[in-house]
Amino acid sequence: MLLTRDEFREAVFARSEGKCSHCGAPAVDAHHILERRLFPDGGYYLNNGAALCGTCHLRAEQTLLTAQHLRCTLGIEIPVLPPHLYADREYDKWGNVVLPGGFRLMESCSMTPVFKKLCKSGCFGRLVKYPRTFHLPWSPSVPSDDRVLSSLSGLEGREIVVTEKMDGENTTIYAPDGHVHARSVSGVHHPSQAWVRAMAPKWVYDLPYGFRLCRENLYALHSIRYNELASYFLGFSLWDGLTCLGWDETMDYFSLMGICSVPVLWRGRYSQELLEKIGIKDDTMEGYVVRVVDSFHLRDFSSVVGKWVRPNHVAKTTHHWRLRWTGEKNGVR
Repeated sequence: MLLTRDEFREAVFARSEGKCSHCGAPAVDAHHILERRLFPDGGYYLNNGAALCGTCHLRAEQTLLTAQHLRCTLGIEIPVLPPHLYADREYDKWGNVVLPGGFRLMESCSMTPVFKKLCKSGCFGRLVKYPRTFHLPWSPSVPSDDRVLSSLSGLEGREIVVTEKMDGENTTIYAPDGHVHARSVSGVHHPSQAWVRAMAPKWVYDLPYGFRLCRENLYALHSIRYNELASYFLGFSLWDGLTCLGWDETMDYFSLMGICSVPVLWRGRYSQELLEKIGIKDDTMEGYVVRVVDSFHLRDFSSVVGKWVRPNHVAKTTHHWRLRWTGEKNGVR
């Protein structure tokens, strides 16, 4: 249940009998286990709170006391999460993914002095996991572990570009060394990535340090057969740190780099009526992706990018393609 600020403080202190949840000293702060600014409603939930003394509160803000540790201390079995985070991942106080061993992916951003100091601590690297794209409300195929855009306000009134959603493997390449990973930054290599890994340093060699190129690896046949691809690797976004470049700037870079983009289906002022009329053939297209033409920050991804997926697409791909791939590849022109 969402509480007011005063109710939150009273409930958190009452649960710990006025003592620090970690060390037992007198509590002075009602700490948000996950930063309240990550929540659209402020995050004032009892199970997102911990009563802490001044010293422990600072350590929790610096993530030296982890969110997971505080929940265990308080007996909180189900974490309270903002709508854009997922229950199958561990996050630090600031919404960044925590990998095994404690290393973190910078997927959130808060400009408080504490967070700025944290960014200089060396616990973050340059790797960024490509976000999960939320489904548009009229998308007919939404798996149980996926999300639907709760609001279209990030798209309404803005110029958008609609591209074909390709049935491939989301792949990220970092400049200038050509480091490659699929959606999971710690995933194991797969034979279908060999061509991409060999070509990657050439594609990004001239890009500034910190840029990363996101492309669809279509070398391996998944569930849709492509016979006349422009390339096995089609680009769909280019990032400068945590900022996704605007579509036109991205296309300029792609042209200079000799990179083919995913097919563009439509571009213009956002219109749900027009989007719902975009023709998708179930046997040849997985769906489409909508994004704003302007640049945007990673934290806004879930409000300015959405997807439509063909009916029963998940049913058609019950077993992960990596497990059933026999070496069959798609065709290029």
